[in-house]
Amino acid sequence: MARRRDYDEEDVRVRPSRGSRPRTRIRPRHADAVPALVTAVDRGRYTCATATATVTAMRARALGRGSVVVGDRVDLVGDVSGAPDTLARIVRIRERTSALRRSADDEDTPEARQEKVVVANADQLVIVSSLADPPPRTGFIDRCLVAAFDEEIDPLLCLTKADLVPADAAAPLLEYYADLDLPHVLCRPDRPLDDLRRALSGRMSVLIGQSGVGKSTLVNRLVPEADRAVGAVSAIGKGRHTSSSAVALRLPPAPGATGDPGWIIDTPGIRSFGLAHVSADSLLHGFPDLVEGSTGCPPNCDHVSVGCALDGWVAAGNADPRRLASYRRLLASRGLGGDEEAGAA
Repeated sequence: MARRRDYDEEDVRVRPSRGSRPRTRIRPRHADAVPALVTAVDRGRYTCATATATVTAMRARALGRGSVVVGDRVDLVGDVSGAPDTLARIVRIRERTSALRRSADDEDTPEARQEKVVVANADQLVIVSSLADPPPRTGFIDRCLVAAFDEEIDPLLCLTKADLVPADAAAPLLEYYADLDLPHVLCRPDRPLDDLRRALSGRMSVLIGQSGVGKSTLVNRLVPEADRAVGAVSAIGKGRHTSSSAVALRLPPAPGATGDPGWIIDTPGIRSFGLAHVSADSLLHGFPDLVEGSTGCPPNCDHVSVGCALDGWVAAGNADPRRLASYRRLLASRGLGGDEEAGAA
């Protein structure tokens, strides 16, 4: 019978694991990376515009879980020819100059009410509102203005369907925002969009508006090849969603014009624009006509309780009472939900 062998440490052979190989911390510099603008996002694939081509790209693993959104300026490596069935790689996301955010605070649970970056690097927020069918909702416009001021993005009020109302129909809405010196343009389907084109020239503008206000129709007139879906308004005055994803479109140059014609970013029609991510102080600065009046408030004033100086400020005729009411509605609704009805005038 064979003797049983005694084993010692010399007999043990340790097989190295796959992850035990030393890795360098030095990352490639990608000095030859090509700059590009993200124009669309679809299930992990990014459409990017370089100076010479439209490229499909994926995100490099080294970027981690950081989101890449429409409007981001990125650096690409790999095949950037834009030829069919080619794929480049996003290796860098450049620092954003702005990040338009909204909170999905119309969700039921706090976990679902996370802020979401809608668009990066916009320098103008075009708030599209129809004068009829559906009527303008100042509550929604106020929410958009707060978001714009919070990111230091210039707002522009674009009023559509002016052909469906009398010539002076916009006056009450413009009077409501008179203290803000809010720039605006009126758009009719039977007239050129010259005023709007001038306002968009040379800028990165994001168009935002509730469903049914005619935003997609505007986009198709500005960029005919865009072919954005256009829907009708329901019998109860609510629009149906037509745009399903954000997309950046380069504006065609105007006849005889020189310089950069600019970009527009069309966003899906939304029924809410949550502000849970905006602090209470920043919310007040979205109402610049009320800021000066708040200087007389007691310390730690919540701007709702008795003794708030804003009541006297409005009573003295320094601001529209409807503006104070709108501000207080937003204070009450922060993080609690902001649906379409809450945005009514």
